[in-house]
Amino acid sequence: MKKTPLWFWQIALLITLFAFWHLLTAPGLLPTFYFENDDKAAFFFGEPLRIFKVIWIWFLEGEIYPHLWVTMTETVLAFGIGTLLGLAVGLWLGLSQFASQIADPYIKAANAMPRVILAPIFMVWFGLGIWSKVALGVTLVFFIVFFNVYQGVKEVSPVVLNNVRMLGASQSQLLRHVYLPSATSWVFSSLHTSVGMAFVGAVVGEYLGSAKGVGYLIHQAEGTFDINTVFAGILVLTVFALLLDYVVTFAENRLLKWRPGQSETI
Repeated sequence: MKKTPLWFWQIALLITLFAFWHLLTAPGLLPTFYFENDDKAAFFFGEPLRIFKVIWIWFLEGEIYPHLWVTMTETVLAFGIGTLLGLAVGLWLGLSQFASQIADPYIKAANAMPRVILAPIFMVWFGLGIWSKVALGVTLVFFIVFFNVYQGVKEVSPVVLNNVRMLGASQSQLLRHVYLPSATSWVFSSLHTSVGMAFVGAVVGEYLGSAKGVGYLIHQAEGTFDINTVFAGILVLTVFALLLDYVVTFAENRLLKWRPGQSETI
């Protein structure tokens, strides 16, 4: 008997959630017990059909494209720069015990700081353009990647290192054939979380001060209590975050072919 593909159940769950949402907020379909009338439920939680209508108009009329382009540019730049910096610093401190001991209290202090509060400072430094949002996104992505790379390097087996050194491997060969493969799985594990953090940096920055971007659209809609447009912006961001995460997953599957695969059906 042929098994049902996993994607079928995932789509079925999504449709069920939206159908339940529609039943709870569409006037007259179900009695509301918390609110005095049906319209209040729709006001606070939106209506899926109207949300999809907003998204349809955005893409049909092209209003969303300039804003989406700005947000995606900020997100990709923050993701790329933060990943590269996290990888470089993580490898450096992971390989240098003396440097890691010196930097340890400062790294912990910087990581403990709620980095979203840096957004106003970045706006003063870099202005209201994309670079203040990129800077905020970089601070969010960097520490996630850094700690995973650092841990990946520290997890290398001493037995493996000693055996490779006995075979005459140089430091560059150790880095290429031992440290990097050990850290790779940790890196990709962090990248899935970093995708969301890059979007957070871009959207929060747009929310606090910008003239373009999906975060700007959400902020404008919130100012007019247009909950449907707010949810529309959230759904658009979610879809594109999933697309970027899919790119990361594709690269992960190509580079980590040695990992045992997981079944796609149930």
